[in-house]
Amino acid sequence: MASQLPPLPRRRLFEGFRLRDLRRRLNIPQASMARRLGISVSYLSQIENNDRPITDGVLLALVREFPVDAAEINGEGGTAALLRAIDAATDSSVPADRIDEADVRRGIEQQPLLARRMVALHDAYRRSQEQLRVLDDRFDTGSGDAAPLPWEEVRDWFQAEGNYIDAIDRSAELLADALALDDDNVVRAFEDRLRLWHGVRVVGAQGDGSELSRFDEGARTLALNHALPPESRAFLLAHRLVRYEFANEMRLVIDRAGLASPAARELLSVGLANYAAGALLMPYGRFRAAAYEVRHDIDRLRQRFAVSFEQACHRLSTLQRPGAQGLPVFFCRVDMAGNITKRHSATRLQFAALGGACPLWIVHEAVAIPDRILVQLAEMPDGTRYVSMAKGLVKPSGSFTRPPRRYAVALGCEEAHAADFVYADALRTGGAATPIGASCRICPRLDCDQRAFPPAGSVIEIDPDRRRAVPYGFR
Repeated sequence: MASQLPPLPRRRLFEGFRLRDLRRRLNIPQASMARRLGISVSYLSQIENNDRPITDGVLLALVREFPVDAAEINGEGGTAALLRAIDAATDSSVPADRIDEADVRRGIEQQPLLARRMVALHDAYRRSQEQLRVLDDRFDTGSGDAAPLPWEEVRDWFQAEGNYIDAIDRSAELLADALALDDDNVVRAFEDRLRLWHGVRVVGAQGDGSELSRFDEGARTLALNHALPPESRAFLLAHRLVRYEFANEMRLVIDRAGLASPAARELLSVGLANYAAGALLMPYGRFRAAAYEVRHDIDRLRQRFAVSFEQACHRLSTLQRPGAQGLPVFFCRVDMAGNITKRHSATRLQFAALGGACPLWIVHEAVAIPDRILVQLAEMPDGTRYVSMAKGLVKPSGSFTRPPRRYAVALGCEEAHAADFVYADALRTGGAATPIGASCRICPRLDCDQRAFPPAGSVIEIDPDRRRAVPYGFR
């Protein structure tokens, strides 16, 4: 007999203690949890005290916000099935009328096999779109059918891991506790640990200042550029320290990664050390709690943890611990030429699709305006809206003969999470959004004046008697 979707919960669900335990385990204040669930604080308090049941609407919000943890409260799984069906029925990227939630619910109850088939087809559609994005990314890099380059292997591996490495992250949290790190003693604590536990002395770098650091294994010295700002000095010390402290953990991760080339394994080793250094400077639990407390205000976070603006942004993109996820954000770094040099997304926005190519995205403007935060409400062709923050940064080279490094970092979340993202306060969420798109090769927008070329597979239409910003149409 063919399997059916689980029945939707119809009992009065008094599981407030589980919801309260979930909130406390994730270290989320009642007010923040209430905002994320779309209910009042008093209503949430009544649910947690079992004075009111958890309704289907609250369960749906729980599944959306905490997909793994909500299973503890709704063991039957009916709400998760309903959410998948609603997602398929309301996906704005599908060229057909949407189905409202009440009709989806009736469909699951009356035609469960048809509903399951709809969800399966939608999953297949999503996979095909992702494959198209990958092909577009391959076209951008010129790699075609060739084996991926080492940096592509490592980038894709981190993306597949959700940009979270549990064994290393937890080890970093334990070491941070053991060192009793605070804002005033980070550099001293790292230098002492390196000297006393690993026989490494920290010295000043000699030369023209082109190197940030140099480690001499024979002399057991780590030379640091004297012009480094405090946060960069702390990061480089942490990077060297974790290569000793977490050598076994990193070796196991690399062995299990299954990367094809030796160069990719070496790059992954460096990437894991960078990851561990960030986790040591910004321990998971404390950093996550602080992020929600200040509503992901990067300047307040970087001051509290004595890190750089970019380091704080990057760390937010790694908060994917099962059972204690952070705000789902995307993060990227873009250079002056529009190349994305770092990227990760825990949202539906995937950079293989965006590719840094859309000129309407605020990050490109930010590159040219250093030390100023720009915000934007943007909408992708599938209707998903994002609140984006971007800031241009300049890293001095230390010499007139070498130009400084100029780039921008961007951080954003879906509009539904605007209440937990302080940068949304500068925008009128729910109002008009900038229509950004994917790479022009796969962007379906018909009315974009910024289009560089028509999408692949389209039929070009040219009217010599009409002049527009883009000299062609397509269908």
